[in-house]
Amino acid sequence: MPNVNPATSRRHFMKFLAVSPLAAAAERPDPMVWAPFDPNTIITSPAEAVSVFDLEPACRENVPPAHFGYMASGVDNEDTLKANRADFQTFQLRPRRLNDVSKMDLSVDIFGATWGSPVYVCPIGGCGAYHPDGELAIARAARRGNHLQMLSTMASASIGDATKARGAPIVFQLYPTASFEVAKLLVKRAENAGSPAIAVTVDQSSGRKLETQLRLARDDDRDCTACHDRASPQASVARKGNWDGIELEKFGIRGIGATGLTWDFFKRLRDVTKLKILAKGITTAEDAELCVSHGLDGMVVSNHGGRAEDSGLSTIASLPEIVAAVKGRIPILIDSGFRRGADVVKALALGATVVGIGRPIVWGLGAFGEEGVARALEIIHLEARSIMGQLGARSVKDLTPGHVRRS
Repeated sequence: MPNVNPATSRRHFMKFLAVSPLAAAAERPDPMVWAPFDPNTIITSPAEAVSVFDLEPACRENVPPAHFGYMASGVDNEDTLKANRADFQTFQLRPRRLNDVSKMDLSVDIFGATWGSPVYVCPIGGCGAYHPDGELAIARAARRGNHLQMLSTMASASIGDATKARGAPIVFQLYPTASFEVAKLLVKRAENAGSPAIAVTVDQSSGRKLETQLRLARDDDRDCTACHDRASPQASVARKGNWDGIELEKFGIRGIGATGLTWDFFKRLRDVTKLKILAKGITTAEDAELCVSHGLDGMVVSNHGGRAEDSGLSTIASLPEIVAAVKGRIPILIDSGFRRGADVVKALALGATVVGIGRPIVWGLGAFGEEGVARALEIIHLEARSIMGQLGARSVKDLTPGHVRRS
């Protein structure tokens, strides 16, 4: 048998493969994923989280199926939920070189105070379902990085207790219900806690179907009637911290829905409180203009994280037309679908004042409590800082629409 150089043989074999039908079968993706995210590999400490997505499987491991499903679910086909993530890919950031970014400041001024980050904590109902410390753990985590926090009407903890844990004023998110008298009582509670503003949710007027929650709930064999009394929705609501002392039966309402809500509500609310008033759930330029014309102090561009309606319209796609309509007259907050620091920077560059994070907060809470929430906020803040440096922006004020291109 003749002597054959092994290296020569390998080259001949590779040339053969290149022109053979086997080449298609052997093709590898470009770029190769050398460290794939494996949802079956669950981290055991917050420090192991490389991105916020590492926290979600750990949360799923700890949280009952029905509770996890409620958090994870979007409406119907979940087109809006998907669009909230996919549409970030239609915006590209434009790096700028040779700018001195050795000293950076990511603080923002809003509601009469300075916050250490443009990332704020979204209002999330019933966080006691994900960890015993619930919103109090979230408040303590927000305190570490000096993040603005917004608290839900349906929080497990009251705004008074959450404010004490946060050590700073918390914005109160209001479900107005069908009774203005109940809304007044809730606003009074927020005033007493030192809240600087009320964010009125306006995107829950006609009900919704959360299919993922309904499907995952089938795997939950617990007796849920102690907390979820279908025969008496008032009893379920009354267990939440902000409803203590409010007799829902007295006002003839069974839940938090407000199908009759109109713009007139804001005029009535202005007559009973001096707090700043925002509308939460704006997704069009027309409604943004109405916010300004009705004298609101700000708005939250939000589709409830894909949980309000299945329009397929993401908040990041809505933002440019809303900014154009507002013309800088009032602050624009935004949430729904933000998972990366680059997502946050895109919104800030397009004209948002601050950016809210929702589900990653719950992932961190359900996985590791306060430490998990702190890690989620830290990751997104540090990612935002890094990408701002690449854009040559030393502060949030340095970000402009020129830093973003839309494909």
